[in-house]
Formats: sequence, structure tokens, C-alpha cells
Amino acid sequence: MRQLAPDLWIVERPQRFAGFELGTRMTVVRLASGDLFLHSPVSLTPDLAAELTRLGRPRIAVAPNLLHHLYAGEYVAAYPELKLHLAPGLARKRPDLRAAGVLDGQARHDWSEQIDEELVRGYPMLNEVAFCDRASRTLMVSDLLFNIHAESPFATRLAFRLVGGYGHCGPSALERFLIRDRAAARASLERILTWDFDRIVLAHGRIVENGGHTTLRDGYGWLLR
Repeated sequence: MRQLAPDLWIVERPQRFAGFELGTRMTVVRLASGDLFLHSPVSLTPDLAAELTRLGRPRIAVAPNLLHHLYAGEYVAAYPELKLHLAPGLARKRPDLRAAGVLDGQARHDWSEQIDEELVRGYPMLNEVAFCDRASRTLMVSDLLFNIHAESPFATRLAFRLVGGYGHCGPSALERFLIRDRAAARASLERILTWDFDRIVLAHGRIVENGGHTTLRDGYGWLLR
């Protein structure tokens, strides 16, 4: 685990998708109650379980879109009191997951006093839910943005060059194609941009340590204009 702020940590793991090594990242937020909020869970090893227990009580996990769900069941099995919340549509895809609720971006949850959430509408094949930890001013996303650079494997760099997503933070051409309702997606992004964040923790590629507002706005400039 790597600490980014007083109550904010990340855990990074290798992860292949469609034959390419993208890596993946979980964000851990310790709430004022001492409960841990786990965004986009990664594989749970004994060492990671021990570190989580040392930090607080793993009580909340979110599978924030239709793709980031592979390891969620490991946390439900390991922590009987943990509440798992799924992106819309994920319950149909993963009926095996014991979930406490759906992330519709509107309902108040156990974390609502400290963490904002917004369902990015208009992306039916992704149904990404973005979160913002107010205390650390950190936006948490999964596949809403990529930030692939030279440290990624050659094949990954080549693939992202081909789809226009290499060397900068933003969506690739594939994400642009997946948007079915531009007006709805634009409205969701504009609501996210009202949040007070500076850092962006994303699942794939470099973390954006500062200038997050500008990064998000520039990345989706083609949609927000």
C-alpha cells in the first residue's frame, strides 16, 4: 500500500485486459468512523488483508463500473460485515455477488458525508460511477480516464497510440465511441467539475497529483465544448 494523504491509500496490481497489460489500482479511504471505503477492489492477499485491518475496518466496497468487479467477491467473503455496492447493471452481470445496493448517484450512503458520487450517464456499456473524497480533494475514477506513458509495456503503449490515448490523461477513441447520449454525459461531467478536487486517482496509468480539474476538462474538451 502507498499513502497519498492522511486517510488515503492506493494498492496497485498487474492486470491484463484484451491481451494488454494495463495494471489496476484500488483506492482506500478511511472515513471518520474508522470504516474503510474501498474503491475498485484488487486481488485480496493475506498481506493486504493484514494491512487493511491495521488501518481500520473494511466495511464498504464499491465496484464502480461494469468492468471493475473481478475481485469484489473476495472482500465480501473475507469481511462478513462489508457492504458491497455495484454500478448499475452489474448485478445482472454478476448475480453471484452479494450486494448491499446499487450506485445510482442519487441515494445517500454510509459515505455520503465525506465522499461525493456521480453516475456518468450516457455510457451504458460502462456505467462508471465517479467519487470524490472531500478531505483529500481526490477524484476517484476507473475507466473514465487513462494516463498511459512510457513506463507501460511496449504493446500497451502501441495500442494506446493507435486509439489516441497515449501520452496524456483522457479517454481513448473507444470511450468516445461508447458514449450514446452526449448531452447526458456532458451534464454528468459538469456536475463532477463542481466538486473540489485537485488529485485524480485512476485505475490505469499515472496518478494525476495536481491540476485535476484542468486535466478532466481538457480530456473531455471535445464533449464539454
